[in-house]
Amino acid sequence: MTSPHRTLGRSQVRVSPLGFGAAPLGNLYSPLDEETARAAVDAAWDAGVRYFDTAPHYGLGLSERRLGAALRARPRAEFTVSTKVGRLLEPHPSPTGSDLAAGGFAVPSTLRRRPDYSRDGVLRSLEASLERLGLDRIDLALVHDPDEHMDTALAESLPALTELRAQGVVGAIGIGMNSVEPLRRFVAEGDPDVVMVAGRWTLLDRTAAPLLAECAAREVSVIAAAPFNSGLLSTDHPGAGGRYDYGTVPAAVLDRARSLATRCAEHGVPLPRAALCFPLREPVVACVLAGFRTPAEVSSAATHLTHGVPEHLWHELNATD
Repeated sequence: MTSPHRTLGRSQVRVSPLGFGAAPLGNLYSPLDEETARAAVDAAWDAGVRYFDTAPHYGLGLSERRLGAALRARPRAEFTVSTKVGRLLEPHPSPTGSDLAAGGFAVPSTLRRRPDYSRDGVLRSLEASLERLGLDRIDLALVHDPDEHMDTALAESLPALTELRAQGVVGAIGIGMNSVEPLRRFVAEGDPDVVMVAGRWTLLDRTAAPLLAECAAREVSVIAAAPFNSGLLSTDHPGAGGRYDYGTVPAAVLDRARSLATRCAEHGVPLPRAALCFPLREPVVACVLAGFRTPAEVSSAATHLTHGVPEHLWHELNATD
């Protein structure tokens, strides 16, 4: 992967075109052993990946701890880390044994997430994240999924991050969500460097088009996360047993994914390659961010971006909209 790194908005923070989504390091859906988690980060580094995204939510802090440990020996100036605010971790008064049912992570439920988008919550969250990561600064701080807390996030979370950015405590700020309309409001009313939109600017779902246009007009960068729509586009043979947006796959969505796979196969292009390359066709998109569990997944993704997709195939894939 040799594409140049890109700057986020008007900040000085730069990201590699392929980002490492570290939710799987927090045992997303199923356990991941320490050795494989570390090897996945090492493989990303060897492939040229220099942007790593995590959050307290991922495995109740496990993702941050594992990522920090894996990067500890790397030159700090050579990589970019983002984490998120909005969910404080605190002792669970009535642990159930596992976080799978409540949060989707195969970790003990000794902690729980408490939504807190206040100024104080932002400061406390970042302080705790720095400790878990073992870092002295956060390159990119994102307000995490404030769907039910929009007014507080706009009145307190984002202004708090704006102040920290002015003080040099964080390098860039933004919002990370699955929903397009709230992100459009943040772009219109706030002053973010970047928005991270998950699953809404993909080969299969392009509903973030208005958001991208508004971001381009305001010099706000976009990080396109979840390019596989929770795994449906990660294989050449999309199946009904896969996941789509963290749940089961609707029949109409599955039919369209299979149609895309057929078009790709006719040109000898793997569907996951098209899925990874698609978001980066828009200049406002600084990075495509995918979650990785294993070294093989990372190496495969980096290879896909290196090979790219022939232009004539894009015309056919766009015709399936």
